[in-house]
Amino acid sequence: MHQPDEGTAYATSPCLRLWTSFTPEPEKRGKGTWTIGANRAPFGQTDWKITFDATTPVELLHDVHAELLDVHRDDRTSDQDRLFDDPTAPYEGYAHLFARGWSHDVKTDGTQTFFAPDRLGGVRHRYATKDFGTAAWRAWGGYPSEPYWQAHFSFGTPTTLVAAFTASLISTEPLHRTVQDVPFHTRRHLYVATTATKPPPRYSPAAPPPATASGRTR
Repeated sequence: MHQPDEGTAYATSPCLRLWTSFTPEPEKRGKGTWTIGANRAPFGQTDWKITFDATTPVELLHDVHAELLDVHRDDRTSDQDRLFDDPTAPYEGYAHLFARGWSHDVKTDGTQTFFAPDRLGGVRHRYATKDFGTAAWRAWGGYPSEPYWQAHFSFGTPTTLVAAFTASLISTEPLHRTVQDVPFHTRRHLYVATTATKPPPRYSPAAPPPATASGRTR
């Protein structure tokens, strides 16, 4: 991890082909951008990248990074290069959503959009583009007109990472949140989960007392 200039932190892989950075927006409290990038050649041009708003639930970032580490390790011990030539079919990126009853809308402009049953989350797949400057996948939490967070996956991003993201997005594992952590306009969708018969949470709560929400409202 290093900090080349004030306010921006970077973490790179030993092969210098993967990097993660966080760029804050000091003038806006709680704002900033997490970016994951990959270069086919060390120090070369970025082949694909993923960006997350600073408000993106930490569980989503964790699960994408965990999958990224697994892919990286597999590539180092095999003759595959899934970071740049991932054979995973695009369908795997949204199959999890169908399993949780998300709606599906396809348009003639080459996009398909999936909405959570409560309409508080969505995933848009632009399958008819190869333009690096255009996000092949976009996801958001909250109302579409006023999302609380957004994530963008550029063309070329391994579908395996998208699938890890969507699987995490629809997870029904309880989340620990304080009331202040939840946007005001979505608080009415919260419910308190009974944890007596459930395993311990993966993440420690930031501060007690916690409010617990369903995975689909991440």
